[in-house]
Amino acid sequence: MLSKRIIPCLDVRDGKLTKGVRFKGNVDIGDPVETARMYYEQGADEIVFYDITASAEGRGIFLDVVEKVASTIFIPFSVGGGIGSVEDMRAVLLAGAEKVSVNSGAVKNPDIISQGAAAFGSQCVVLGMDVKRVEKSEAVPSGFEVVIHGGRKHMGLDALDWAKTGEALGAGEICLNSIDADGTKDGYDLELTRLISRKVRIPVIASGGAGNPGHMAEAFVKGGASAALIASIVHYGEYSIARIKQEISEQGVKMRMVW
Repeated sequence: MLSKRIIPCLDVRDGKLTKGVRFKGNVDIGDPVETARMYYEQGADEIVFYDITASAEGRGIFLDVVEKVASTIFIPFSVGGGIGSVEDMRAVLLAGAEKVSVNSGAVKNPDIISQGAAAFGSQCVVLGMDVKRVEKSEAVPSGFEVVIHGGRKHMGLDALDWAKTGEALGAGEICLNSIDADGTKDGYDLELTRLISRKVRIPVIASGGAGNPGHMAEAFVKGGASAALIASIVHYGEYSIARIKQEISEQGVKMRMVW
């Protein structure tokens, strides 16, 4: 059995680390470079960096911040936000990222997934999905809708259909974020996580709602996730990465431990 991964998420706005609840009320809380280094030293398996306003503002990602983070950590590093072309992907990878997360840009231009996979390999392409619960309908039969531009624009696109499409186009991984659970610390949306992880063959990262290590264990065991994205509980010092891994391991989940 492969070890499950713990992945701190750095949401960045105007070059600063920020955090909100359900994509609203963001507050700047620190420096992303220093924070990335701290999580690396604590034993994080990967780091994810999102420029959360790049797509909505119609601009590229802050590559200088990406370069600074990449120079301080030596674990896989995924970057997303404002990526709408293979050229954008290449720039992020040259800045030091190992993976590129495409979200809004992929919904608007799905070919970017296949083009990125062809140019850099599927292992480099992460399909980011921001998903919200809605009434089931003909357009959204699962009751989970894809929303883009940082939760600002509903697309009438069914999350399960989009996950399958992304996999078919060549995405190597899915980062599945529940907008309803985001920042609440009430636990991941296990129904959503399970729905997607059972219907695709590529790894699924559960995202949104982690409040304690038990929530992550549930995402692995009940949700079928390969990795868990975390933010608030480490940003505010409630848990260290080492403690999280220890508590999850005690529940019988295989982790890459930090000694």
